[in-house]
Amino acid sequence: MSVSDTREKQTLGFQAETKQLLHLMVHSLYSNKEIFLRELISNASDAADKLRFVALSNPELYENDSDLKVWIEFNSEARTLTIRDNGIGMTRDEVIKNLGTIARSGTAEFIKTLTGDTAKDSKLIGQFGVGFYSAFIVADKIVVRTRKAGVPVDQGVMWSSNGEGEFDVETITKEQRGTDVELHLKEEDKDFLNDWRLRNIISKYSDHITLPVMMDKIKTVGHDEEVTETEVTVVPEQEAVNRATALWTLPKQDISDEQYIELYKHLAHDFEAPLIWVHNKVEGKLEYISLLYIPARAPFDLWTPGKQHGLKLYVQRVFIMDDSEQFLPHYLRFVRGIIDSNDLPLNISREILQSNKVIDSMRNAIIKRVLSMLEDLAQDEEKYKKFWQQFGQVMKEGPAEDFANQQQIAKLLRFASTHSDTTEQNVTLDAYISRMPAGQDKIYYMAADTFNTAKNSPHLEIFRKKNIEVLLLSDRVDEWLMSHLSEYNDKKFQSVAKGGLELGTLDDKEEVSHQEQVAEEFKPFVEKVKNVLGDKVKEVRITRRLTTSPACIVSGEHDMTPQMERLMQAAGQQVPHSKPILELNPDHVIVKKLRDEPEPTRFEDWAHILLDQALLSEGGQLEDPAAFVNRFNKMLLELVQ
Repeated sequence: MSVSDTREKQTLGFQAETKQLLHLMVHSLYSNKEIFLRELISNASDAADKLRFVALSNPELYENDSDLKVWIEFNSEARTLTIRDNGIGMTRDEVIKNLGTIARSGTAEFIKTLTGDTAKDSKLIGQFGVGFYSAFIVADKIVVRTRKAGVPVDQGVMWSSNGEGEFDVETITKEQRGTDVELHLKEEDKDFLNDWRLRNIISKYSDHITLPVMMDKIKTVGHDEEVTETEVTVVPEQEAVNRATALWTLPKQDISDEQYIELYKHLAHDFEAPLIWVHNKVEGKLEYISLLYIPARAPFDLWTPGKQHGLKLYVQRVFIMDDSEQFLPHYLRFVRGIIDSNDLPLNISREILQSNKVIDSMRNAIIKRVLSMLEDLAQDEEKYKKFWQQFGQVMKEGPAEDFANQQQIAKLLRFASTHSDTTEQNVTLDAYISRMPAGQDKIYYMAADTFNTAKNSPHLEIFRKKNIEVLLLSDRVDEWLMSHLSEYNDKKFQSVAKGGLELGTLDDKEEVSHQEQVAEEFKPFVEKVKNVLGDKVKEVRITRRLTTSPACIVSGEHDMTPQMERLMQAAGQQVPHSKPILELNPDHVIVKKLRDEPEPTRFEDWAHILLDQALLSEGGQLEDPAAFVNRFNKMLLELVQ
């Protein structure tokens, strides 16, 4: 409903997800109440940044007041605390949208991830970023008065709610543009109505805010005596209680770790400290400052399609835009931070950013900076393990997306392998290569839909026998990764489930010679099986890659694997079906029995059972499961009769 539709008071209901999240948030964040002030001051700072940006092309929006600030005021008798700004403000529609709903894709899915465990949920909710709603931790009623810059004074808006089920909205007259957030504090939280405590919180959480945070000056009585609350008198003069400088413009040695961390929390709306950060000033052909952070936890919307992720862009200390994705490729979308350039025009747009040589140069340098930061992080195994658990699958998108840095990205990848046979992805490609036996010239891997399918694949039998390590790949992105990552450190990747088995100098010449002889002996039998299976298979052949299993299926050297086919189909792609190659173990008792089977129907049933079993062992789906069950049951009945 627009302002022109009504000036009357409306009572509206919260969005269902908002209502649920409010309840969870108030209870989960109860032990860290003071963060509400950081969140509200952060919102005020963002509102000022947005006004500065739009006023570049429309200075009238300043309304003859370009001195942007945040004011903190409290009234002990009324038990109210007010955070006021003269930023961009909101219209009635924006108030309803921004304060009545949490307008984010995936909110409902996010709520489903909450466990009911207060400690765990507090981290999850903090990672979601609750912003304005955190005020309900300490307030039983909130009143917001706001007016959008450039809008007539009689079209201000008042929003109020007790945070339970509904909120009221009405049009008011508001002389000053911007937003006032008035908190009616709960009885148990009236200790926030204390000048010293508020200053301490602002100093702790908001020192990095580039906007001055103003409070009334205090005048103390006494000299050497300890100052108490009764000895404090307020005078009608104000002062900034934060540094109000762009923290990233200061020399690194002048910035404490605590200040870096609080700036990150402001930028990312995260409650946890980052894993690592790097602060860099570039001078010369290009002049810019970058401050880049790696979060400790993946944001809830990391996988949301179409969601913009990027860096906060400033030009000559003037905020330009959030989520500027042009500086980083998609696989580094988890990186948070600031870019402050002296070379870009103040009126730059997202469209110009997409075709700008300065941006291209900065992008290449920033990518290198992030990858180097991750290499530094990898020196700490525990921290990198935490990073990989959160962002490993995103990093695996890198080799396909960023060919120029493919080898550096590959060095950062982690895998499970037969070296430990555990699901933990802690094997580096360098470590794999260091364990290669003399004569091994390939990096072998087994890709499957699940870890257990990969770990128990019959394709690994010969590799386990010869003590050759194989990477075990079971993430959805792994097939995509291996279709683009062909080699590392001059060693080619080879799927153990594709093509013929070639172990080079690791092969035993006598074994190879024996297999060729056996293949010749089994030739009529192989042709008979192929005739029975018909167009269900591309080829049937004798194998030496199996030691305990009777059969397995193999993809052609240049064919798409069954896992890749399923992945593409799940993404809505129409892909041609590649027929499998069936390989039979000539030393297995079932294969020997089948070769000597004289009865045509029984021979046909066993041939189909071997193919279906091989398909199932690779995680595949049978075209006719009922036929497989009927054949198998018939064989079982013959055995028990």
